[in-house]
Amino acid sequence: MMLKDTYCGDLRAAHDGQRVRLAGWVHRRRDHGGLIFIDLRDSKGIVQVVLSPNEPAAHAAAHRSRIEWVLAIEGVVRRRSAETLNPKMETGEIEVVPLSCTVLAEAQTPPFYINESADVEEQLRVKFRYLDLRRPEAAAWIRKRHEVVRFIREYLYALDFTEIETPTLIKSTPEGARDFLVPSRMRPGTFFALPQSPQILKQLLMVAGFEKYFQLARCYRDEDFRANRVAEHTQLDLEMSFVEPEDVMALIEALYTAIAEKFVPGAIQWQPFPRLDYQDCMARYGIDRPDLRYGLAFVDIGAAVGDSSFQVFANAFAAGGEAKAIRIPGKADMTRKEIDELTEVARSGGAKGLAYIGFAAELRSPIAKFLTPDEIEAIRASTGAQQGDLVVIVADQPAIVARSLFAVRDFIGDKLGLKDPSVLAFTWVTGFPLLEWHPDEGRWDATHNPFSGFHEEDRPLLDSDPGAVIAKQYDLVLNGVEIGGGSVRITNRADQAKVLTLMNHSPEAQQERFGVILDALEYGAPPMGGVGMGIERLMMALFNIGHIRDVTAFPKMSSGLDPMFGAPSEVDLAQIEELGLRLAPAPA
Repeated sequence: MMLKDTYCGDLRAAHDGQRVRLAGWVHRRRDHGGLIFIDLRDSKGIVQVVLSPNEPAAHAAAHRSRIEWVLAIEGVVRRRSAETLNPKMETGEIEVVPLSCTVLAEAQTPPFYINESADVEEQLRVKFRYLDLRRPEAAAWIRKRHEVVRFIREYLYALDFTEIETPTLIKSTPEGARDFLVPSRMRPGTFFALPQSPQILKQLLMVAGFEKYFQLARCYRDEDFRANRVAEHTQLDLEMSFVEPEDVMALIEALYTAIAEKFVPGAIQWQPFPRLDYQDCMARYGIDRPDLRYGLAFVDIGAAVGDSSFQVFANAFAAGGEAKAIRIPGKADMTRKEIDELTEVARSGGAKGLAYIGFAAELRSPIAKFLTPDEIEAIRASTGAQQGDLVVIVADQPAIVARSLFAVRDFIGDKLGLKDPSVLAFTWVTGFPLLEWHPDEGRWDATHNPFSGFHEEDRPLLDSDPGAVIAKQYDLVLNGVEIGGGSVRITNRADQAKVLTLMNHSPEAQQERFGVILDALEYGAPPMGGVGMGIERLMMALFNIGHIRDVTAFPKMSSGLDPMFGAPSEVDLAQIEELGLRLAPAPA
C-alpha cells in the first residue's frame, strides 16, 4: 500500500470528510500542550494537521517531531470553522485530523531556515542546495522551468519536429570559448571535448534528411562565470531544412510569443517583434542587444558641433572620433552629486569625462562658455531637448563613445526605474558582419560562428573586403539580454573552405578540425538554418530573475566551484596514470 494517496497542496473544501494518506516534511510545528498543530509540506503545497491527545500514539509521534522531520499521516479532512480560516494558504479552508502519525525520518536542524524567507550566503545555499530547494519559493522556479520546457517540446512536436539527442563526447574544435577536455583511456594522449553546442551535429542531421530537428541540449564552455553565464547550460537547439532566415525567425517568434502569452500574458511590448540592424543598434545604443523597454537612444551631434572650437570636441574630431549625446527628459535639475555619479559611469567605459547641458530656466552647463549660442541651439534641436531636459555628451573614438554611453544609458535605466519588469521587449537584431578583423592575431574571425551563411551579392567581397560581408545571422534579444540566435548556414564546401581560410585555417587544419562537415557538404546538403536559444536566460528575462542559479537545480558558485560535491577535486593518481597522463606542477 502506498504511504500517501493525496498531495498536501491538493486538498480543498471539496475533500471534507474524506480519509487521506499524506506524507511530507514538517514545515512548522506549534505545540499548545494539548493540541499540536503541524504544517505538513510536500511537493504540491502545505496543509495544517491538528493532533489531539484523543489519538495518543499519533499525538506522541507529533510531540517528538521537529521541523524537517518526515512524517506519514493518515486522517480525515475537516472544514475549518469560520474563525480559523487561513486565506493566506491555498488549503486554508480545511485541516486534517490524523488517525495515525508515523515518523519516517528524523532530521538535523537545517543550516538555514526553510520555512522563512531570509538572505542566505551563496556558498551555503549551493552547498546545501537539496535543502534550499525545499523552500517553496526556490522549488517554484525549477517547476516553472519544467513547465516552460514542456511547453516548448509540445509546441515543436505539434509542428512535426523530431527530438534527437546528439553526443556529449565529441572532437575539440575550439572557436571562441575554451573546450572542456576529456582524456581517452583507450587511446592515451587523445581527448574528447564536451560540446559548446551541437552545431556541426545538427547540420549533419539536415544532410541526413531529417529536415526538422530539435533537442534541449546541454552545452559546455570553459569560461568565467557571470550572473547570467555559467560553464554548463541548456539550450533549445533547433535546425530546419529548405529555409531562409525569415522562416526560422517566424517560427521562433511564434514560439516565444506563445510562451510569453502562456506564462506572462499581456507582457509583450510590441508585436511583431521589431527588427533592428546591427549597425543601427551600435550607432543608437552602443551594443547589439539593446533594452528597448525605454528610450534614451544616442544622437550623433557631429553636425551640430563639428566646427566647434571647444577643445574636447575639436580634438575628438581631429583624431577621427565622434560626439554623441543622450537626452534625459525632465532631469535638468540633476544634482552635482548625481552628475558626478554619471561621469564615473561614463569613465568606466573609457571616456575621459561627461559633458552636459541642462536646459533649465537658466542654462546649467560647465561647457556652455566654450560654445556659441548657435552651437547650443543646434545641440538642443538635434537631440530634441525640451525645457527641463538634461543632455549628456561623450566625444571620443567610436568604440569609447559606444561603451561609455551604453554604460550611462544602462545606469539611468536602472536609476530612474525605466526597466519595467512587467514588460517583455523582444527584438530581432540582424545584419551582423560575417567576419571581424583581429589585428593582434593577423586574421579574420567569425562574429558568431564560421558556419553562418552570407548574402549572395556579398560573395565578391570575400576577396576584396571580407569585413563588409553581411551574415545571414539573427539574434533574439529580450529586455537587453541576448536569449539566443542562429543563422542560415553555408551549404557548399567551397564557400565553407573560403571562410575558414580567411580565418587562417590551412587546408590541412580545415580537414583535421572540420573535415566531417566539409565532406558532408559534398553529398547534397539542403539549404538549412536554425537557432540555439538559452533556456536559463529565457527564464531569467521572462520572469525577471536576478541570478542564473535560481533557475538551475544544482548550480555552481560564481567562482565555478561546487561546494556540494567538492568539485573540481583531485583524483586518485592511479586514474591519472590509467589515462596515460602526467600532472605538471601547479603554476606558482
